[in-house]
This record gives sequence, C-alpha cells and structure tokens, in this order.
Amino acid sequence: MSCMTAARSARSPAAVPRPGLRERKKTKTREAIRAATYALVRQQGYEATTVERIAERAEVSPSTVLRYFPTKEDIVLTDEYDPVMAAELAARPADEPWSASLRHVLRKALDLGAGEEAELTRLRTRLLAEVPAVRSRMLENMSATGRVLARAIAGRTGLDPDGLEVRIVSMSLVGGLMEVSRYWAEHDHEESLAELVDRALDALENGLPALREDRREGRRKDCGPDPGPVAF
Repeated sequence: MSCMTAARSARSPAAVPRPGLRERKKTKTREAIRAATYALVRQQGYEATTVERIAERAEVSPSTVLRYFPTKEDIVLTDEYDPVMAAELAARPADEPWSASLRHVLRKALDLGAGEEAELTRLRTRLLAEVPAVRSRMLENMSATGRVLARAIAGRTGLDPDGLEVRIVSMSLVGGLMEVSRYWAEHDHEESLAELVDRALDALENGLPALREDRREGRRKDCGPDPGPVAF
C-alpha cells in the first residue's frame, strides 16, 4: 500500500528462497532508480526531476526507467506491499473479529515500514499531499490495491470478491489509508501515524454517529450540559 510504507517482506530471510541473478539485477536497478529519484526530488523538487535526469543519475537509459516504472509518479508510489498485506490478512485466525484482524495487519504494515528512513517516509507522503499528478496516479492505483484486499476479504469471509459489499469495504479501507497519509503530511507529520491509522479504523468501524457521541461527551466535560445535536 504505497501511500503508507515501502514494502518489506513479512517472512524471515531463511523462509524466502534466494532470488536468481536476473531477479537480483532487476531489484538492484529498481532500487537505483528509486534512490536517484528521491535524491533529485530533495535537491530540486518534484517538477524539475525529469525521467532523463533520473536515468542519468541512476546510470541507466530513460527507456529502462520507463520499463520499470511506466510514469514518474509510479517511482514514488510503486512497492511490493499489497501481496504481503493480503497474506497477513489471510493468515489471521478464522474466528478473530474482522476489525481486530484489520488492526493487526495495519500495525504489521507500520512495523514493516519502520525500517525505512523516516525522512523518506515523510517525503513520500508529502508528495502525495502536494503534487496533484502523484495524487491522481495514486487514485488510479487504488483499484488494484482494492482488488487484492477484496480477494483477501473473500478468502476470510466466503463472500464473492466481486460482490458490492466486499468492494465497498476494501475500497473504503484503501481510500481511508490514503487520506491518513495526506492528513499526516498536511499536519507536518506531527502526530503519530499509528494513532492516525487507529482513528481511521474507528471511523470506518463505528461511523460518524459514534464520532458525534464522542464530541458530545467532550462538550459535556468542557462546557457543562449537552447543547443539543451536533451538525456534520
């Protein structure tokens, strides 16, 4: 889920077969392109960072950059996290409440991303919040993430992955996480990302009526008697 973290494998190194030479070279090239892109964005901003400059910095051809990443936006958005998240979700106990499974998987996502350079994580979310092209591409990519999540939900529940309800739940979740990333960046990354994710899940699980009730409780404590309904 690109707007949250860069991917790390959820399995131990001993459990993962060593990739062949061809795959290792492809991974090295992909990482070189990403590193070049982030370095240039830090130096000169996103708009001034062209595919040609990225290729020069990564010591590859522009066509190689586009072979690995169809658009410049994909360089900062693409990762291998979706299958990891789906596998984590599928592995949860069958009798575990759905909300508990989601919280576990998203906390795992945050743990996996903790090894990433903190400044790089902030840069990724800042680009999502500030650059319309990145945000637009993220919206396009969300449908693929939603399909991966829908299949995982279907595997847990026995429901049709193409059913309306499953699609609504999966897309609500990925859309909510995208907004968490934007909110975090727009507020200068001051709040805890883990706490923001928990707040997002609370909103998805309980809806606005529960949030309204929380606000009423807060007003009672601060201002005395409840002044009446809160408009949203």
